Amino acid sequence: MKRLYFELNESLRIAFAQIRANKLRSSLTALGVIIGIVAVTLMGTAIKGIDVGVDRSFSGFGDDVLYVTKWPWNEVQDWWNYRNRRPIRYDYARQINEWIATNPDSALKIAVPTANTQTTVIRGENRVNNIWTLGTSADYSRISRSDMKEGRFFSDFEAQSGGNVAIIGFDVADALFPNESAIGKTVRIRDQNFKVLGVAARQGSFLGLFSWDSMLAMPITTYRRYYRVNDDGEIRVQVDTTRMESARDELRGLVRRIRQLGPEKRDDFEINEQGTIRKQLDPIKNGIALAGLFITSLALFVGAIGIMNITYVSVKERTKEIGTRKALGARRRTILLQFLIEAVTICFIGGVAGLAFARGLTELVAVVAPSFPLVFSVGLVLTGLTISVLTGILSGFLPALAASKLDPVVALRYE
Repeated sequence: MKRLYFELNESLRIAFAQIRANKLRSSLTALGVIIGIVAVTLMGTAIKGIDVGVDRSFSGFGDDVLYVTKWPWNEVQDWWNYRNRRPIRYDYARQINEWIATNPDSALKIAVPTANTQTTVIRGENRVNNIWTLGTSADYSRISRSDMKEGRFFSDFEAQSGGNVAIIGFDVADALFPNESAIGKTVRIRDQNFKVLGVAARQGSFLGLFSWDSMLAMPITTYRRYYRVNDDGEIRVQVDTTRMESARDELRGLVRRIRQLGPEKRDDFEINEQGTIRKQLDPIKNGIALAGLFITSLALFVGAIGIMNITYVSVKERTKEIGTRKALGARRRTILLQFLIEAVTICFIGGVAGLAFARGLTELVAVVAPSFPLVFSVGLVLTGLTISVLTGILSGFLPALAASKLDPVVALRYE
């Protein structure tokens, strides 16, 4: 064991000495590894970033909510079949809540009616367009995970009385009330004045998914007064996540009963959840993974060929040195370790350089496109270093083996 320690120590010393003596050649040799590590790291950060971005975009809406809607959230094949379905009425929320109140063991917690559209919000000379406007009840604050930056959500009394009150997102407040508080101020929506009761904390958005930052919420009674609706909305039901499947079945049976569907009739409504949208993003992640895998494999293959070639060259250049060391008693293992460690060292240095370059690129992307979260994790660093070391081992083994098998007499006579 002690002998092996000294052999490893001596091999590392020789490897660094050779790299210092041939800086340009070593740098060019490591270039393929650097490109490969940059590719695999950026691929990993992009895939993790998609997951984080989706979680961040949905964090304000809760992952324990089921959505009773007229349309499914996935791809629709029979469009007319869904188009002709009966509307989802806001009164369903009251009936579901009555069921919950009389069934304490229910997996359902609370139902909230919602309706939404896009509108323009004005304050003096400032105007913001295409703001996602949500009509809902006071209970919405119980199922929402968004914190309030300042102010409060509207009360049940304000919701029932249909008051002109509103909660606005962070970006809406920043655009309409720069450098001042929005609480207690007035905004105009459809030529009506609305009092701002609260401002939601910044949440961030991703891939165009809904975010509290660019939205406005008002009581659903107020919403129905100012917007043309046909009583076709959405019911959001908070459930016990430990009993998600039973909650889904319970909710389906309850809505069928409310809509008076016989046993022989199919559902004329959908129960959606956030996982549906997450699954639709899987092709994006798979596409990034396949493209990254191809680029990474190609770059690492080129890098490995370059390292193998330069290691063979190094063996040829130092043939006499090998013969001298073997004549003085060096073992085959010692020679093999010497050249193998040299190849691994070049790859390891290339891996570190590639990780540093990838880290710089992620910081640049964060500045240019802050809405796209790139996650540079410790796991990616360890993966990159592991790949670089394996590349060095695989590409350097054959030249190192050839060096260890040289006959000392033949090696000493090599010109």
